[in-house]
Amino acid sequence: MVRRGDDFHQRIDGLSCRIPFGGLIHLPVLQREAAGFKTDRGVVVDAYLETSAPGIFAAGDIARWPDPHSGAPIRVEHWVVSERQGQAAAENMLGGRRKYTDAPFFWSRHYDMSLNYVGHAESWDAIDIDGDIAAGDYTLRYKHEGRTLAVVTMGRDIESLADEAAMEAEVAAA
Repeated sequence: MVRRGDDFHQRIDGLSCRIPFGGLIHLPVLQREAAGFKTDRGVVVDAYLETSAPGIFAAGDIARWPDPHSGAPIRVEHWVVSERQGQAAAENMLGGRRKYTDAPFFWSRHYDMSLNYVGHAESWDAIDIDGDIAAGDYTLRYKHEGRTLAVVTMGRDIESLADEAAMEAEVAAA
């Protein structure tokens, strides 16, 4: 392994791999664009997590990818998304052609309450409420034109997992 600037560069049996340490996200937008990366509230990637610079991939907090469920380019800052995107990007760096289609997911724990969010909704025209918000046992479905874009649950972990699976099945069937 050889250190070059802010990256480590390693050659393994003819394979070259660069491992950045997050420095890219701290560069001003003009520097990122000058380096060949298209940006729009993050580094823009395609469905395979490849940037506008051929052969360069981005994953995690910095990546803005085309979400197949919502149909919008999105960026999610949560370690679950980073981990899943990292796996897909690594496969693609090694010559695979795996589209990143996982439904965005995160959770937040506050004292003894756990809030789960699956999907992505920057805008919606309706919120369906099931349960008792004050009691911390509910499901919120954020919808646009009748289609569920995101689901928030509290006290309903199994339901959240089922909604995630349904969103991913919908994309797989398309």
